Amino acid sequence: MNATTARQIKTSPNLRVTNLGLRPSTIIAMGLAALVIAYLVGAFTSIGVSRFLHAYLLSLCFFLSINLGALFFVVLQHLTRARWSVVIRRIAELLTSTIPILGLLMLPVVVAMVLGDSELYSWNDAELRQTDVLIKGKAAYLNAPFFALRCLFYFATWTAIARFYFTKSVAQDHAADFRPTAQMRKWSGPAMITFAATVNFAAFDWLMSLDPHWFSTIFGIYFFAGAVVAVLAALTLVSALLQRFGYLDRAITIEHYHDLGKLLFGFMFFWAYIAFSQFLLIWYANIPEETVWYLHRQQHGWQYVGILLIAGHFLLPFFGLMSRSARRNQSVLVFWSVFLLAMHWVDLYWLAIPTVSPERVSVGAMELLTLLGIGAIWAGAFAGKLEGTALVPTGDPNLGESLAFHNV
Repeated sequence: MNATTARQIKTSPNLRVTNLGLRPSTIIAMGLAALVIAYLVGAFTSIGVSRFLHAYLLSLCFFLSINLGALFFVVLQHLTRARWSVVIRRIAELLTSTIPILGLLMLPVVVAMVLGDSELYSWNDAELRQTDVLIKGKAAYLNAPFFALRCLFYFATWTAIARFYFTKSVAQDHAADFRPTAQMRKWSGPAMITFAATVNFAAFDWLMSLDPHWFSTIFGIYFFAGAVVAVLAALTLVSALLQRFGYLDRAITIEHYHDLGKLLFGFMFFWAYIAFSQFLLIWYANIPEETVWYLHRQQHGWQYVGILLIAGHFLLPFFGLMSRSARRNQSVLVFWSVFLLAMHWVDLYWLAIPTVSPERVSVGAMELLTLLGIGAIWAGAFAGKLEGTALVPTGDPNLGESLAFHNV
């Protein structure tokens, strides 16, 4: 890419979401309506509020995992001083800016917990905390006030990191020197350590503690691996969609898609490695408190969901993304991105729903309505952030190298 192309990128108009026929406020309102309908269906039918809460948590964790994966991607680029990804990084930065919205959506769960509800987390039942030996032993950690404080800390930390990198990145677009970039690089190490710790414990709190008798020391890494797969797929899809509407056509090339495809392939393999490691260690140790979690997922139809994950989250995309030509074909990469996002949802479904429905596998109104509801709110918030924001970090010192990036 020559200097003329770089100047064209810097002077290209910002995206106007309303020009695409979208109104973020309307999308958010539709999402809220879907969630209200889902709650009413759960409250006034045999489905029950418990199923609604589990489906709500499933959908919330699905979209939050994309945001957390985006936060990891942004911090990682500064930590490694990556140059190829500059033209993609702003999309990830914009994804992280919706973390506070999902924090607000976590409030109903937290408030219900503080008020004594135990439909979602059985360990919040006061009587069970006294009669169940294992839960009683974990009461110092698994209690509603501490759970609420940890949730607040997680979202406050993620929001602070996301806001720091987004504001500094935008500031660099208009800065006379490269001080904002230097500051982002300086704090990338502490930010990455903080991110790793908070994501690990958040996965323990929100998903692993659904079954308080079970524990795995690598569960947080398992969740993290899925989150990175999800964001790499999301970055591919958002980039392709924006290019379809005429944006970023001179910025993101097949070379950038190729690297996204390589990372997607690598972290998909990493997810499979962690999933197998977790299973192997628990199978080998054969401790009843640990094996019971897998036992629930190997009967009553749940074993087929596990087989689907082995095939759909690993074997099929492994062969589909292995070749260089596949990773350099935008249409093929978009297909596998959609496919892996769907498999990521199935993975979270396999983690969360057997707790409330151990005897039967079913995807019904609760799952669909909460997915649409939280998805619409998430998409509306993201679309609003796209409005008026430069889609490329035009002031980044490595923009020219990113525009000229070519895989060897």
